[in-house]
Amino acid sequence: MTEPASSLLDRHARGWALASTALALLPLLLQLPSVLAATIAGVALLTAVVSRRGLLPVTVRLLLVLAMLALIYVQMGVRPGRDTGCALLAAMLAIKSSELHTLRDARSLLGFALFAPFAAFLLDQGPMTTLLATLAGVCALLALQRLAQVEGRSPTPALRVQVRGVLRLLLIGLPLAMATFWLFPRLSQPLWGLPDRAVSRPGLSDSMEPGQWLDLMADDTPALRAQFHGPVPAPEQRYWRGPVMTHFDGRTWIRDRRNEGRAPVPVQAGTQRWNYTIDYEPTDRRQLVALDLPNSAPTGARLTADYSLVSDRPLASLSRWTLQSAPPQVFAASLSPWQRQLSLQLPEGFNPRTAALARQWRAEAGNDDAALVRRSLDWIRAEFAYSLDAELPGRNAVDEFLFDQKVGFCEHFSSAFVVLMRNAGVPARVVTGFAGGVRNPIGDYWVVRRMDAHAWAEVWLPGRGWVRVDPTAAVAPERIYDTLEDRLGTEAGGMQGAWLQTGQAMDWLRRGWNEMVLSFDATRQQQLLRPLGMPDLSPAQLISSLVVIALMALGAMAWVLARGERERDPLLRAWHRLGRRYARQGLAREPSEPAMEWARRVDAHRSDPALLALSQRFVHARYAGTHVDHASLLADLRRHRPSSGATS
Repeated sequence: MTEPASSLLDRHARGWALASTALALLPLLLQLPSVLAATIAGVALLTAVVSRRGLLPVTVRLLLVLAMLALIYVQMGVRPGRDTGCALLAAMLAIKSSELHTLRDARSLLGFALFAPFAAFLLDQGPMTTLLATLAGVCALLALQRLAQVEGRSPTPALRVQVRGVLRLLLIGLPLAMATFWLFPRLSQPLWGLPDRAVSRPGLSDSMEPGQWLDLMADDTPALRAQFHGPVPAPEQRYWRGPVMTHFDGRTWIRDRRNEGRAPVPVQAGTQRWNYTIDYEPTDRRQLVALDLPNSAPTGARLTADYSLVSDRPLASLSRWTLQSAPPQVFAASLSPWQRQLSLQLPEGFNPRTAALARQWRAEAGNDDAALVRRSLDWIRAEFAYSLDAELPGRNAVDEFLFDQKVGFCEHFSSAFVVLMRNAGVPARVVTGFAGGVRNPIGDYWVVRRMDAHAWAEVWLPGRGWVRVDPTAAVAPERIYDTLEDRLGTEAGGMQGAWLQTGQAMDWLRRGWNEMVLSFDATRQQQLLRPLGMPDLSPAQLISSLVVIALMALGAMAWVLARGERERDPLLRAWHRLGRRYARQGLAREPSEPAMEWARRVDAHRSDPALLALSQRFVHARYAGTHVDHASLLADLRRHRPSSGATS
């Protein structure tokens, strides 16, 4: 059946629908893997261009669907996740424009497109995603407005008039939306769980193998932001402890998960204390970090036997943790037999040259374990170099690094050092986390980037317990060749001046967004009125406050909308108000009745010469173009009452 001409899209309406769909897709595509996002964007553009001449055949559309499903499978695998579902939505939305022919098709496309910004919030709730989603919503409303004009064959106002009308509607609903955000009771625990992501985010993992960290270390996005409440640790103390690796299979270091169920070992803390709060970026993992060493676990996390922090739930969104740490004086004064065995474990048949060297050093050092540590660091300082451009090792990775290559980064140094110590009979383990951090002077907080990921070692020494040793830091400065700063173009002088200040300002704004929006949980909601000296709000009080404010907001919305519908001409508005006064006495003017005829009819019913005079003046001012004192006429129209006989 042929579509009615009134239901077909014109060129402008089609353009609005496609532009709105593209804007809705944008925040979602920015959260997907780059290759997949670029392909979906290309398919969307190609489909929109090709389908301008008519609907694509069903066979072509089916092949497009199968091709997109295959691409998503290649990029993300068969594991279901939030990002997999979002990728499917984006792919289907990209193909949906092939069915764009009528007004009904355009409305369907816009309706589906609005799901894309909401899906993007499942992956990111940052200010950029929010801004793009808002722009997509405004554009969708403008497109729906244009479709209504096409359907009603009404003239199209200027774009600025349309935009002003849509923004006015959004502003009218803003108070109610803000009241709901701040006052609608939040659950301390989510009612349902969101699935994990199929493609994991960069972050610390339970294992460490050669080359694994290069992608993480090339990412200069923030991993956490720390605010210190009191003294700030010196640079040599800013080690952010993460997973501790104890098991080694010859190539890969693995964290012992059994430590999660064991009690933390005794620690004699030093006198220095650091109190701080960290905002930890989402990783979809459960590993947390803290300054070496955390005194206790915050609510929602637990401390393992090796003093790593593990969250109770995967960190799928930004989280805030209040912590206290202190450098240890004695960290595990004694080792149990199983702890010693675990800290000396090595696979059979790997790295024979390292084992032989360790035995030689042990024979020369006797029982002095600290001497073995010093000798190892002196060797690194004298002969080794730091570079990210290191070859991937073979089967005997430690032998190749220590005796052949002598070039690597923190993975190589920490792994080789621990294997050397274990071969010499010194209990040792690999610790992963972050090192360093850059202070943001605008907000007075510290930013630790993902590229600050680091691996170091701990050795157990009699009388001192576990002692941190960073073999990478022992490399002589003149043999540091290829660093992350070199690769990212942020070497000394490269991020100075305006660029550095701009980056700090942007990060400060992002932190403010995190503070105000993303960290607003049930606890902070209950404490909303504490700055005013009021007690915490109960859920019942929150609901009551929300109902009161919502009613006020709805009343304000109704009043604004009613004012928007009133007559803009003050003279005509006063005339209509006068007519309503007479209508209450049964003398209403008929819609098609001229002003003078109505006034004569009222005067015939009961004498009202003032109304006759006012009507005459109104007709002259409104229709005849006669010069009339509008201010005087307005005053008389507003003052006149049917029973008063106001002067004319």
